[in-house]
Amino acid sequence: MKIKDVKTWVVANEAGFGGPYFIFVKLTTDGNVVGYGEAYNATFDPHLTAKLIEDCAARYLVGRDPHDIETFFRNCYSSGFTQRPDVTMMGCFSALEIACWDIIGKEAGKPVYKLLGGQVHEALRTYTYLYPKSGSVVPADLAGTKNVYNDPEMAAATALEYVKEGFNAVKFDPAGPYTIYDGHQPRLIDIDLSERMVKAVREAVGTKADILFGTHGQFTASGALRMARALEKYDPLWFEEPVPPDMPEVMAQVARGTSIPIATGERLTTKFEFARVIEMRAATILQPDLGRSGGILETKKIAAMAEAFHIQVAPHCYCGPIVAAANIQLATTLPNFLIIEAIKQFDGFHETLLEKKIEWQDGHVIPSKEPGLGVVLNEALLDDYPWSGSQLHLSMVEQVIGG
Repeated sequence: MKIKDVKTWVVANEAGFGGPYFIFVKLTTDGNVVGYGEAYNATFDPHLTAKLIEDCAARYLVGRDPHDIETFFRNCYSSGFTQRPDVTMMGCFSALEIACWDIIGKEAGKPVYKLLGGQVHEALRTYTYLYPKSGSVVPADLAGTKNVYNDPEMAAATALEYVKEGFNAVKFDPAGPYTIYDGHQPRLIDIDLSERMVKAVREAVGTKADILFGTHGQFTASGALRMARALEKYDPLWFEEPVPPDMPEVMAQVARGTSIPIATGERLTTKFEFARVIEMRAATILQPDLGRSGGILETKKIAAMAEAFHIQVAPHCYCGPIVAAANIQLATTLPNFLIIEAIKQFDGFHETLLEKKIEWQDGHVIPSKEPGLGVVLNEALLDDYPWSGSQLHLSMVEQVIGG
């Protein structure tokens, strides 16, 4: 079996949940077996990323057997005399690697999880962000308005609605803007709003749902600890990425100084970066995003390292339905799985992009028994939603935030 063809799409995300666009790839073998992948990549224009995926495939995958994942990884990891974690290369590799596993599973007639140690979980607990009912889902677009991101009453009401739908964990990040100059000290108004938001949600949901407090590496260690002290009484399940991801030693200072579990990982890639987090005891919950972390096999290795240190795994998914499907395949196999990110209930535009929706019941994903990733892209629809914007998947404020 050999890979003979590669095709990419950059699809405008009509709903906005999961970012403004998705980057998909399709691999086809000489036996006409198809595999789908997706990149969680935000460093360059997505059309450039799509071209990089095609270049990577042409160099290291076309004409080769998709089963040879280890060789493919080493070629990409070493490309251009690098041999170090490269978030852009690993985004491209991850998309292609996920597509290879989709093919491998289809050839074997098994879901991918059956080829990675087998099924541990019959259902996977999920969480969702608190999203506004209408309009943009980007907080910056709603600046100056009362909305779910800055109003405790609205956040509490939305959280309660999600609990009634079946979720038993909700996430939000009201801690103020994140900036290219982070980490910074939180402003008192940011600490005050964060505490009022968390308090309101806790009072609304009681013990029916965990609270996941998200930030984006915004603070210094001392600033993060100031924020944590204000939130500890409400018992969040985690404090996400309290400091920037480049110094796990600093994150470890936060972990040692608070009772709130620290979670991190969406911006990290490969076992090498996650190993530093584990070594420094910087977090007790890892959040790899399979569209960036190195794909399915590499993240299985990351999870195995974490398991040896009693660290849990909560796959991240602020992207599209193919990464979601890959996350599900891996999480199904993990003894140290905690919870998985859902884009609401994988409904709306995410559902439209698939021939069959990801199954979600009572707050849990039910892993598909279909071969491969268990999902198929609706290719007839993809060309109808071309992305033509200029912004990146995520971006940071360019102004300094005062203390």
